Amino acid sequence: MSFLDRKSRFFSKFNRRDLNPSQLSWLIISSIFLLLGTTGGVAQVKTAQKSGFTLQLLHTSDQEAGVPALKDAPNFSAVLNALKNQDVNRDGKPDYPNTLILSSGDAYIPSPFLFASDTVFGGQGRGDILILNALGFGAIAFGNHEFDLGTGVVADLLRAKEDYPGTKFPYLSANLDFSTDKDLAKLVTPDGQEASKIPNKIACSTIITVNGEKIAVVGATTPTLRTISSPGGVTVLPKKFNDHDAADIAALAAEIQTYVDTLLTKNPEINKVILLAHMQQIAIEQKLAQLLKGVDIIVAGGSNTLLADKTDRLRVGNKSAGTYPIIKKAADGNPIAVVNTDGNYRYVGRLVVNFDAKGVIIPNSIDPKISGAYATDSQGVAAVGGKPDAKIVAITEALKKVIIAQDGQLFGKTNVFLNGWRGDVRTQETNLGNLTAEANLAIAKRYDPKIVISIKNGGGIRDNIGIYTFPPGSTRSQDVIKLPPQANPVAGKKEKDISQLDIANALRFNNGLTLVTLNAKELMAVIEHSVAAIAPGATPGSFPQVAGLAFSFDPDLPAGKRVKSLVIKDGKGKIIDVVVKNAELVGDSNRIFRAVTLNFLANGGDGYPFPKTERVDLTSKDADKSKRTGLATFAADGSEQDALAEYLAANFKQIPFAQEDVPPTEDTRIQNLKLRKDVVF
Repeated sequence: MSFLDRKSRFFSKFNRRDLNPSQLSWLIISSIFLLLGTTGGVAQVKTAQKSGFTLQLLHTSDQEAGVPALKDAPNFSAVLNALKNQDVNRDGKPDYPNTLILSSGDAYIPSPFLFASDTVFGGQGRGDILILNALGFGAIAFGNHEFDLGTGVVADLLRAKEDYPGTKFPYLSANLDFSTDKDLAKLVTPDGQEASKIPNKIACSTIITVNGEKIAVVGATTPTLRTISSPGGVTVLPKKFNDHDAADIAALAAEIQTYVDTLLTKNPEINKVILLAHMQQIAIEQKLAQLLKGVDIIVAGGSNTLLADKTDRLRVGNKSAGTYPIIKKAADGNPIAVVNTDGNYRYVGRLVVNFDAKGVIIPNSIDPKISGAYATDSQGVAAVGGKPDAKIVAITEALKKVIIAQDGQLFGKTNVFLNGWRGDVRTQETNLGNLTAEANLAIAKRYDPKIVISIKNGGGIRDNIGIYTFPPGSTRSQDVIKLPPQANPVAGKKEKDISQLDIANALRFNNGLTLVTLNAKELMAVIEHSVAAIAPGATPGSFPQVAGLAFSFDPDLPAGKRVKSLVIKDGKGKIIDVVVKNAELVGDSNRIFRAVTLNFLANGGDGYPFPKTERVDLTSKDADKSKRTGLATFAADGSEQDALAEYLAANFKQIPFAQEDVPPTEDTRIQNLKLRKDVVF
């Protein structure tokens, strides 16, 4: 490369006005060396000018591979590896050699992607772990979805076997005690060890040495874990936790602080700490940031909050939910950065930050043109010149063959897009929520004709059935075009067909159905609970989707006192019972209603207060596959996937489903009085 070429490329990197004094000083001195032709001196000056340490943190959370991950996981690898190996000045060295790759949890989730691994790799979820290994994660925190299939599955995925390496990284959580769980107790290892020396293990904390610099990494998991997942015998601390209670959040911070302090006391040479916090709502991570000492960066998780700055190109239709990163003042007076991105392998988060000699981050060293959210769509891959990792491509291609076979099993049709967007099913009524609740009600009536109500949680709906796209050149969310499912000629699927794959991807947990009896007072309590967590910016998984009833609520009133109207309706929409009017219980509070819900909720999941009276579980995990009935035998009788497949086959095989999704201002089953008038009656 000629001297003029070097000079041109060098100065083009600094053709901007946002240089701070330190950068300007380095640029001037470096320019002198460059003009003298001594390019080796540039690196020497750069090293001399740099005080402290520069870290490149590449991060994500909520990978939760569903069907879209067949493309997005390889793309994620392309973007991540391009950023890790970026060499702008082409000197043969990475621009940021001090790189960490971390995740704050929910690295996998029950889905067609996860279950296809059983066929391909001899165990469900193994493909997910093989992808995480190939991506090079140094450590991952436990989220809630790791436990959805029980601690036995967690142990199976972490352990190495003859034909499967398990996790090549440790899993972390400081506020979970695994010694009380029979499946996971043997995987626990002492805290504060080098991550590279404890693959396949569980700890509260670990150390990752990056080019001689030791960095402490601590994990933490939402204390609501027991109500939103299935952690078996794992002890969750603090045992009492309300995310709106400052004292409870302080107790959680104290649990985390104990392990931070212990690690730093035993390793006085360490002055850099990263917390991987899977708290479900980024507001909690922000509160923790202000309560902790000695922590420099928090990688948030569980909320799928897309933090980005104005220089970041987002995937079409996405919006930033806040500036990347969020800077707070920690309890020790030092700045602390909170970072997060959207999940599902859709973005790579990148934080490049300087630490001073005392290990304190320097916020104004964070350049928004470098740090932020990097989209993993085709345009994002092209922008960084990335190439998908060959190992990950091979894994997804193998899983794809199994998954495509499911796309040829057809059960119904739809003329409309079925809305399963996280932000919608957790805050408002949607047409997919209605359809699945109706399906559960119809199947339940076969077992008990007295069933009149269906209640499920929006958090159990994990994806849309259909596609969304945008007009050429548009990136505005209001321009979105929502369409029914696409055709798949290879599988024999036509446009508008709903397949086994569509159903399994949308209802990934495939909860069993449970019949329960509620009196009027208990029904009111259940509905009050279903909307109790609604708050600005929150997307609670407990938010309901219903059939056989309609109600209105005021989210501005205190939790537990929000329901204004509640009625029971028959199949034709006629009111057959008034339960609540003007926020007061009507009639005999002990009159009873038969209802169908998910066994997860009947067991207290998401904190639901379902009574235990006259409970009937319609399915079990060990259902005999040879005894399954009906057209849909891919899922157990009485399970949620089976209910939807059978309902579609009975009602929408010839005449497509046609209920358009509407905005919350037009919702009728679940009426938010902040957005519309009460027309329940």
